[in-house]
Amino acid sequence: MFGADWCGDCRRAKLIFDRSGAPYRYVDLVQDPEAAEVARDISGRTNIPVILYPDRSHQVEPSNADMLRKIEELGLA
Repeated sequence: MFGADWCGDCRRAKLIFDRSGAPYRYVDLVQDPEAAEVARDISGRTNIPVILYPDRSHQVEPSNADMLRKIEELGLA
């Protein structure tokens, strides 16, 4: 997951991962600004969070329901 601590959607997405028990790696774009280019390459957009899943699919600014569906689909929880 690519995001920033100042981003409300990023904090919400981290909470969804934490509450569901799904593992994730958080890349803080403030601490690692060059990673923003990686996130942009994945999504084609500059919006965050960008979530890259193990099946190589991604979501940008997903709703809670969309995240939970994907977590369940992949059996991550």
